[in-house]
Amino acid sequence: MSAVHMSRRRLLGMSALGAAAAAGLTEVTLPGAARAQSGELFTPAVVVGSGYGAAVTALRLAEAGVASLMLEMGQLWQTPGLDGNVFSGMVNPDRRSYWFRSRTAAPLSTFLWLDVVNRNIEPYAGVLDRVDYDEMSVYAGRGVGGGSLVNGGMAVTPLRSYFQEILPGVNADEMYAKYFPLANRMLGVNTIAPDFFERTDYYGFARVSRKAATAAGLRTTFVPNVYDFDYMRREDAGTVPKSALNQEVIYGNNHGKRSLDKSYLAAAVGTGLVTIQALHRVAAIRRHPGGGYVLSVDQFDTAGTVIARKEISCTYLFLGAGSLGTTELLLRARETGALPDVSAEVGRGWGTNGNVMTARANHLWDPTGSRQSAIPVLAIDAWAGYENPVFAEIAPLPAGLETWVSLYLAITRNPERGTFTYDHATDRMRLAWTRDQNTTSVNAARALFDRINQANLTTYRYDLFGTTKPFADDFTYHPLGGCVLGKATDLHGRVLGCPNLYVTDSALLPGSVGVNPFVTVTALAERNIERVIAEDIAA
Repeated sequence: MSAVHMSRRRLLGMSALGAAAAAGLTEVTLPGAARAQSGELFTPAVVVGSGYGAAVTALRLAEAGVASLMLEMGQLWQTPGLDGNVFSGMVNPDRRSYWFRSRTAAPLSTFLWLDVVNRNIEPYAGVLDRVDYDEMSVYAGRGVGGGSLVNGGMAVTPLRSYFQEILPGVNADEMYAKYFPLANRMLGVNTIAPDFFERTDYYGFARVSRKAATAAGLRTTFVPNVYDFDYMRREDAGTVPKSALNQEVIYGNNHGKRSLDKSYLAAAVGTGLVTIQALHRVAAIRRHPGGGYVLSVDQFDTAGTVIARKEISCTYLFLGAGSLGTTELLLRARETGALPDVSAEVGRGWGTNGNVMTARANHLWDPTGSRQSAIPVLAIDAWAGYENPVFAEIAPLPAGLETWVSLYLAITRNPERGTFTYDHATDRMRLAWTRDQNTTSVNAARALFDRINQANLTTYRYDLFGTTKPFADDFTYHPLGGCVLGKATDLHGRVLGCPNLYVTDSALLPGSVGVNPFVTVTALAERNIERVIAEDIAA
């Protein structure tokens, strides 16, 4: 397909998304398009979720002539609030920030041990969720675009040798020659210009961390991103509204970021064969007596009140509700007997991508800057050839004042895996994961940052995570697994024992990918849907 044709589709889709929001609608489609109306009972394909794997799937199905209905639990983030912005900022978050919480729950929760980071808010269908299990919390995006709305946008292709290790059944030659480049192109991945990075005040924090890493004999690398760096240059020049340079990221970016609603999802809606219904939660799935599947769906408002219950049937069902959502739907279906043939592997192989957050205190002569871009662009790459591999994002701390803090999100290699089970009493899944399973990750991060501290005569910050510990290992931004490719599914995401049922998201990755995972999720979804269309649908 030509770039001009794809660009036209994106413009049509973005217009439809904006028009739906302006009209206060929760359904998005092109005027007069083939679609599944709210009252209809059947649509050829249903895609659950609207994150990376789901967005790829909907677009490629439409290009193959298959109409699909996307069901998204979160809302359509297109309508400005009273302040003129769609999303709230990080420093003074409001109800738009969190998914039905009365108080924000940021990973960095204190400063000088003072409870000055989080805020009381009105419960609302906000953009970021924190799902709390006994000894692990998981952050997830809620809205049309899923995690693309709230992540830092770091678009990293994994080290090939590690990709081959974690997914040996996938042809790495194809992935690195075709599907990773395709994913990067479609997502709008770009890299910050070195001259801009070196001169702008907004990346002083990253340059300070680079200097400290270099003193310890460690290598740093620029990391591609989906944030538009040409837009960021204009932000810096003061010619456009600021977003990344206005402390916006984990609660959404109002400008500059190429989230999925501006790429894959816009192009999908622009085909005229994709309908998105927001604020629709799939509660359960079961087989249809005549073949295919039936979904029980709750439609609710932004206050959380259920306003309609629906049953929608389809021939093809694609689950893209994220590692947690997809796994829970399949576990519930298996354990309640709705889909008894779902593999016993569903619920297994879950991991945190080895996430550990830590922070260092810099010397007074090494200020990190009161102005910091919220978009990370640099990482310490200590993976290949290291006994305890770490890929450490140099993260911002955009507090609006000088902190002398260097903050990092370390991605480590941790073989420990969690298991999800279904709790009949609560109708929810539980996670078997203990803090002891984080020991490998913490030790790897400690070895790296001990080395940096020793070389620079610096120390850790002990006041940021609500305890006196310098490492936060009780949450993950990168939940992976639960329906692992080649175990719970075949090698193209087909759920074993369930014809025409597919997993298309981060649940397929076996707990670890060594870098930020969304480019891998996107590329794998491109690979899988191409085969599914050719063998299961077009045939």
